[in-house]
Amino acid sequence: MKFIDNTKIFVKAGKGGNGRVSFRREKYVPKGGPDGGNGGKGGNIVFVADSQLTTLLDFRYQKNYIANDGQQGGQNKCFGKDGSDLILKVPVGTIIINADSKEEIADLAKDGMDFVVAKGGNGGFGNSMFATSTNQSPRNANPGLEGEEFNLMLELKLIANVGLVGLPNVGKSTLISVISAAKPKIADYPFTTLVPNIGIVKVENYKSFAVADIPGLIEGASEGKGLGIQFLRHIERTQVLVFLIDSISATPLEDYKLLKNELKKHNPTLLKKKRIVCLSKIDGLTDEQLKAIKKLDFKAPDTQLFYVSSVAGTGIDELKHKMWEVVLGEM
Repeated sequence: MKFIDNTKIFVKAGKGGNGRVSFRREKYVPKGGPDGGNGGKGGNIVFVADSQLTTLLDFRYQKNYIANDGQQGGQNKCFGKDGSDLILKVPVGTIIINADSKEEIADLAKDGMDFVVAKGGNGGFGNSMFATSTNQSPRNANPGLEGEEFNLMLELKLIANVGLVGLPNVGKSTLISVISAAKPKIADYPFTTLVPNIGIVKVENYKSFAVADIPGLIEGASEGKGLGIQFLRHIERTQVLVFLIDSISATPLEDYKLLKNELKKHNPTLLKKKRIVCLSKIDGLTDEQLKAIKKLDFKAPDTQLFYVSSVAGTGIDELKHKMWEVVLGEM
């Protein structure tokens, strides 16, 4: 399925039904009083978070959503039927934004959360509501009110406990495929990850957490270069960041600095998250090279350092348990 994480739509709640002008017509009652009923209320537009959904794809192809109008009031002071609400299901983690004012309207971060984004119009009064001692035969009724309408931006931020960030081709996809059941595309060229992947990592019985593999970041990603800018929003909800650094790189410290700078430019609060620095592909190092890289100073006393090989399985179990330990501490 194609991954869609943002789209623009138009929503309009239902119009209220008109009030009715009506008079009683009964045998032997030559001048029955007014009995026009009120119109029904227009339907609301309601968004509901559904954990079974993973993409906003449906909203990419259908752009307009209009709820049912309320029905006109009836005779004998009968109220018109309310318009039915239009229920729109979205993935958990969807943010609803007013596209015109840029105001965030709702954040549906939990399964089953709902939010009425546009309220239906009230129904109009029938002529029975206007009867008074001086006006016993009113011939006027109110029209129903229009429902609210908005241009909306839907933005999906995936919810995962741990976010993997790194330059292209550092082994994020391989790592997530080893520690979870996720099956991302893996190849020896940059940007094999074109969409975020989420995997569930099982540590022990009843101990598991979700890891998101974000497409590789490059310098300038926060300004729109490469693929990362499209998906940086997805790590905003994570509790822990794992910086994956290629141990074979000629400049691992500079790579780490570049990643931190891009995250800071996108959202400075990202660097306040708990983090783990993980040097990958150590199976490609000689003993001397491994000793040298372990001497590098990443200048982060609270940052955990790990040296792993997803291919050989080196350090993977220790990394999984550390991820779980840090996630548990953040819960």
